[in-house]
Amino acid sequence: MSSSAPVALVHDYLLVRRGAERTFEAIAECWPEAPIYTLLYCREGSQERFADRDVRTSYLQKLGANQSNFRRLLPVFPHATRAMPVQGHQLVVSSSSAFAHGVRVGRNSRHVCYCHSPFRYAWFERTRALGEVPAPLRPVLRGTLKGIRVADRVAARRVTRYLANSELTRQRIATHWDRESDIVHPPVEVERFAPTRTRANLPPRTRGNLLVVSELVAHKRVDLALEAAERAQTPIQVVGEGPERGRLEALYGGKGNAEFLGRVNDAELARLYASARALVLPNAEEFGIAAVEAQASGRPVVAAAVGGALETVIDGETGVLVPGGDADAFARAFTEIDFDRFEAERIAQHAHRFSKEVFKRRLVAQVESLREEAPPQQPYATTAPAPSGAPLSTAP
Repeated sequence: MSSSAPVALVHDYLLVRRGAERTFEAIAECWPEAPIYTLLYCREGSQERFADRDVRTSYLQKLGANQSNFRRLLPVFPHATRAMPVQGHQLVVSSSSAFAHGVRVGRNSRHVCYCHSPFRYAWFERTRALGEVPAPLRPVLRGTLKGIRVADRVAARRVTRYLANSELTRQRIATHWDRESDIVHPPVEVERFAPTRTRANLPPRTRGNLLVVSELVAHKRVDLALEAAERAQTPIQVVGEGPERGRLEALYGGKGNAEFLGRVNDAELARLYASARALVLPNAEEFGIAAVEAQASGRPVVAAAVGGALETVIDGETGVLVPGGDADAFARAFTEIDFDRFEAERIAQHAHRFSKEVFKRRLVAQVESLREEAPPQQPYATTAPAPSGAPLSTAP
């Protein structure tokens, strides 16, 4: 295929539709004619949002990887990213939570990376990653993650400008890659949500359940929310899937107050948000799209006072911030706070600061300001780090 389009878009992989993919959809809307490069693509998993786009995959696509097994390819993701042929484009806009920032653009091209997070398992959750694989594979994984860190540092020197989705991500980019970045908060489809008036007909303190909306992986700390709800003897619903579901359901599903709903469609999610007492955000999110969606529905958020919640939740006005990692503090909030004292319309108004249109305007302004600068001379390394280790199963 020709690479003559002036702009190219890159995303890690398009297999399922989560927060990073929803953000990338908004990025793609800004440049509707741009080809999309990605390591792996599953049209069904991306709900055909890119069915009419020119999607170009890496050589790994031929292996038939999907959401259930793509993690086995971890050692070769950096190399496959560097091999994607984006050099013919004048501008590359990447969306990266792991590898996309590592594409090698043309020497006189510009590369703007919208960074959701540096790859967490290589940089700040290595211990957790190692704990998720059998002991015999840990030395291999340790070497793989070391190789990814080396590749990341080289890639970071080539990126023209980084944009961070939050203050936490900005700090991590500075700490791990020694690069500055500007913050552009990610888009939230706030128009999909609205406060409901039916809650007023329910008795106080019984107006719905607490709600968790999250991928069920260890670092999301859904176990903390469930433990706090059990201590508070209050009902809680969990929306999401992931490798932790079986363990969490075994621990909490049979005790009467926790209900696991799996993945739900957009209409059902909007209903759950609007009828919930509050959304629970127990972990340090880089941003936390679910927190904004709940607020767009007029419902408050009980969040750990870390990460993106410090930027999206106004303590006492649109939710409550409690010490992170403290199940008792969450339990006290669940039992002591009348969540219906919060003003639904005020909460929803606050959420609209993070709309898709606001995001698109800020992103395009950042890219256009870069276009006005002199063309860069890319500081390519003379050699690229080779992939380390052999394919294995872990969770990037």
